[in-house]
Amino acid sequence: MSLVGKKAPQFQAKAVVKDQIIEDFSFSRVPGQYIVFFFYPLDFTFVCPTELHAFQDKLQEFKKRNAQLIGCSIDSHFSHAAWLNTPKLKGGIEGISYPIVSDIHKSIARSFQILKEDEGIAYRALFLIDREGIVRHELVNDLPLGRSVDEVLRILDALIFHEQHGEVCPANWTQGAKSMRATGEGLVEYFRS
Repeated sequence: MSLVGKKAPQFQAKAVVKDQIIEDFSFSRVPGQYIVFFFYPLDFTFVCPTELHAFQDKLQEFKKRNAQLIGCSIDSHFSHAAWLNTPKLKGGIEGISYPIVSDIHKSIARSFQILKEDEGIAYRALFLIDREGIVRHELVNDLPLGRSVDEVLRILDALIFHEQHGEVCPANWTQGAKSMRATGEGLVEYFRS
């Protein structure tokens, strides 16, 4: 079952931000912001650090859009801290500055419906949550398939554009491209131009 259009599940868990452990991290720590909440399978693996660094590389782009990145896996906060202290060239995520949540009990992954029960790890999932706490987009990849951070930014831009202008964003829409009214006439006008 998709969570799109529903309130994002709430949680309170330990998280690591740089070298600080937060005992009671929750979405309430980032009120009024868009949230890009993404799960990855495990610390100290292979595709995962490439994604975490790719998100970090675009961190300022997310900040410009009033969006908070938050990562999450089933590892302990101790494992997150150790991984954050491991250099990139050794497979680590040193330099990541957004929160990494510990879902050691797997309850967060279960509540977001993306726990791969047979392995006890989360699928490579991402949820775009609006400023009211509603899930507006979700993406779930199988374990070997890395995500496109540029596509996440594109979807965030489309949501912001829709909220600001009331128009919808057609296939392959990017910032500055033609949008359309969500009517039959709007579609005809879009195809005519």
